[in-house]
Amino acid sequence: MKVTIEELEAYLSDHYGNGGIDQSLFMKLVEEIGEVAEVLNKKAGRKSSGNEDLQAQLGNELADVIHYAVAIAALNGLDMNDIIIRKDKTASVKYNHRTNLEQFVLDKRNANAFIEHATDGDI
Repeated sequence: MKVTIEELEAYLSDHYGNGGIDQSLFMKLVEEIGEVAEVLNKKAGRKSSGNEDLQAQLGNELADVIHYAVAIAALNGLDMNDIIIRKDKTASVKYNHRTNLEQFVLDKRNANAFIEHATDGDI
């Protein structure tokens, strides 16, 4: 199953709408970022890790970071999909990137549509 940013925002707005406080969510976000740093330190060998599954831990901690960041956005009525696309366009120009996120996604969708169309025997 794939979840869109909009779906995650709606879910988290519903989940935290009855008392999700920005400051509490921000403190959780900072805590989770610290946990990401700890896993990355273990992966780099700067901290001992034993037999831990660092890849799974990293995924879980990054999921928590995304959860709290999107929750804060949702409770503040921010459309992160739109913001991410606009911010990436600006960065793409500033840093002279080959493409931007919006064009990348459109190209990928068009390529996938072409492949699906071709496999239907229409081409």
